[in-house]
Amino acid sequence: MAASAAMERLRYLLVLLSLLHGTDSFYVPGVAPINFHRNDPVEIKAVKLTSSRTQLPYEYYSLPFCQPTKITYKAENLGEVLRGDRIVNTPFQVSMSVEKKCEVLCNFPNKPVTLTVEQSKLIAERIREDYYVHLEDVEENQEPTYRVVRFEVIPQSIKLEDLKADEKGMCTLPEATGSAPQEIDPSKENQMLFTYSVHWEESDIKWASRWDTYLTMSDVQIHWFSIINSVVVVFFLSGILSMIIIRTLRKDIANYNKEDDIEDTMEESGWKLVHGDVFRPPQYPMILSSLLGSGIQLFCMILIVIFVAMLGMLSPSSRGALMTTACFLFMFMGVFGGFFAGRLYRTLKGHRWKKGAFCTATLYPGVVFGICFVLNCFIWGKHSSGAVPFPTMVALLCMWFGISLPLVYLGYYFGFRKQPYDNPVRTNQIPRQIPEQRWYMNKFVGILMAGILPFGAMFIELFFIFSAIWENQFYYLFGFLFLVFIILVVSCSQISIVMVYFQLCAEDYRWWWRTFLVSGGSAFYVLIYAIFYFVNKLDIVEFIPSLLYFGYTALMVLSFWLLTGTIGFYAAYMFVRKIYAAVKID
Repeated sequence: MAASAAMERLRYLLVLLSLLHGTDSFYVPGVAPINFHRNDPVEIKAVKLTSSRTQLPYEYYSLPFCQPTKITYKAENLGEVLRGDRIVNTPFQVSMSVEKKCEVLCNFPNKPVTLTVEQSKLIAERIREDYYVHLEDVEENQEPTYRVVRFEVIPQSIKLEDLKADEKGMCTLPEATGSAPQEIDPSKENQMLFTYSVHWEESDIKWASRWDTYLTMSDVQIHWFSIINSVVVVFFLSGILSMIIIRTLRKDIANYNKEDDIEDTMEESGWKLVHGDVFRPPQYPMILSSLLGSGIQLFCMILIVIFVAMLGMLSPSSRGALMTTACFLFMFMGVFGGFFAGRLYRTLKGHRWKKGAFCTATLYPGVVFGICFVLNCFIWGKHSSGAVPFPTMVALLCMWFGISLPLVYLGYYFGFRKQPYDNPVRTNQIPRQIPEQRWYMNKFVGILMAGILPFGAMFIELFFIFSAIWENQFYYLFGFLFLVFIILVVSCSQISIVMVYFQLCAEDYRWWWRTFLVSGGSAFYVLIYAIFYFVNKLDIVEFIPSLLYFGYTALMVLSFWLLTGTIGFYAAYMFVRKIYAAVKID
């Protein structure tokens, strides 16, 4: 229901489309069809009020809508709470296949509702901020006769003087379709009537296709174009880079393995010259392994969520399921993050495994929780339903310290006990002097250069993701997203290998941190795109909504940096071990 400039007295026209025949087919657990008899109740519930201009959801009854005799809130899952959903019953009386024409909602049907000055100001403010009301139908289980496959809400504002209401709660609509809307004067009390009508229509839409109206996008061709474009570009560049790298490496390895003319071969290329330092542990190995452990957690969580969603298991009819699944998966993937972090930390000659495990379990989640807590304080100040309740925050902390932390310690313990990665060459005791590097070998230049290819492969999909997050749109094209994710993994791996090869050829063996930073270079372009999207696509002008946008965007960029940095690091590490294992070291 759109809160339009004329929304003073709302008439709800519910167009509920139903199927007359049941079907026998496979359904995802939890979203099986519900069947009705005629006159069976169809409960209409309200979810929240949202606006893309403020990004602050509010409870339905934060505005003076007509209320039922008893207000009952539905039990919500974790994802619904984090999304700001507050599902509550409404006074609409809707029965299956029963038509209704202009019924008055509130307790005194023959008298208009009087809004106080404060209520009038609040409604006028919500109208100016373009708030929408989210409704849903909740069905009762009965024998097969009808199925609800769609409902449509059409708001209409009619001037109070043009409506007539009797004592039975029935009203009469004006005959002229061009009736003037009811205006709100925020400086005084206002009177209005809440009325609604219900119309049923038979539909040929199948139950399994009931979400197509929301999930079918008019720009699917753009998705296909972006996917095909990304695949062609990535594989074309992959072929070129692979050919260059393989031919160059074969030449290098063949020359290095010659027993004669060693001095000449050293002048041709420099990556063999740093064999005694290439596996020298970097500075801050504990922090590096902790960040990579969190990156492994994110990678496993994102891969599983996208794959399961692609199979249709995270149905949009199961509200909040995607976010709930992501939260729990991140907690349980701590065992894998801890294992990889612990094994790498031992490979880098680390000894304080308990401190390393604690750092892995708290560094990234601590930053996320801290930023979210600060933002949540601002949301609390606005009395928005988007504020995470205190019991939910306590529950998240218990999940963090009760599930994720022990699993990270468990994985870290076994990873640290496992044999370290087998590096093919030994490390010299005295570090080799690094020659002066050219300007294009600067790490900031490398970040900018390395981030272009991965970002170019996924920036079109990024537009649809941002639209779903910030403009309250459905995103359900997880098949496209899975392909984009695969392309992202391939492109990050390739660019990381190329960059580390150039760095070693320049006789700079400090590649550990640099590879991690450079591989995450596409996160910088995501940040630039987020700023562009804010300026050109959104209509946010207030401070707190802007703070929320950039705060949550910063978390997205940080997570994306960890994800791509981890992918590139492990690709480069395998590449470095492979090439040094292929040459003879004197």
